Amino acid sequence: MGKRKKQAAKEEVIDLSKAEEILDNYEGVQGALIPVLQKIQYEYGYLQEETINLVAERMNISASEIIGVATFYSQFRLEPRGVHIVKVCCGTACHVKGATKITKEFANKLNVAVGSTTEDNMFTLEEVACLGACSLAPIITLDGNVHGNMAPDGVGNIIQETGKHGSSK
Repeated sequence: MGKRKKQAAKEEVIDLSKAEEILDNYEGVQGALIPVLQKIQYEYGYLQEETINLVAERMNISASEIIGVATFYSQFRLEPRGVHIVKVCCGTACHVKGATKITKEFANKLNVAVGSTTEDNMFTLEEVACLGACSLAPIITLDGNVHGNMAPDGVGNIIQETGKHGSSK
């Protein structure tokens, strides 16, 4: 089911004019790959195959090298992100206080793997090394809003609070 959706999305025609404009601004600039990828991701939301191929062609860099850079740096995404971003802290304090159970509960309730986006593109579930609020452990953020002292039984309420899950964009 998920593969069909991804195939359909790949068949979409993508307007590359913004990427072309970005590349025009960096023409002949040495070491510009990362800023180019940052600007393209900002415009398109993620690095699509078509934009990677365009960058490869215009900057005379192989697509595999660009993907290598994009996968090395955590700021880059090769898949679209959801409307709502859930980050579960997995630092030491959060881990000791049950972060793994919270991650599993989000994955179960949203029917999504960690690091992935729900089929309806509403939620992306991520684990992060530390959110810097150990005294509130375990914590998650939903769209940047901190929810401390989390328990697995509170996951459903947080998802429901968004009022968006299951609705269309």
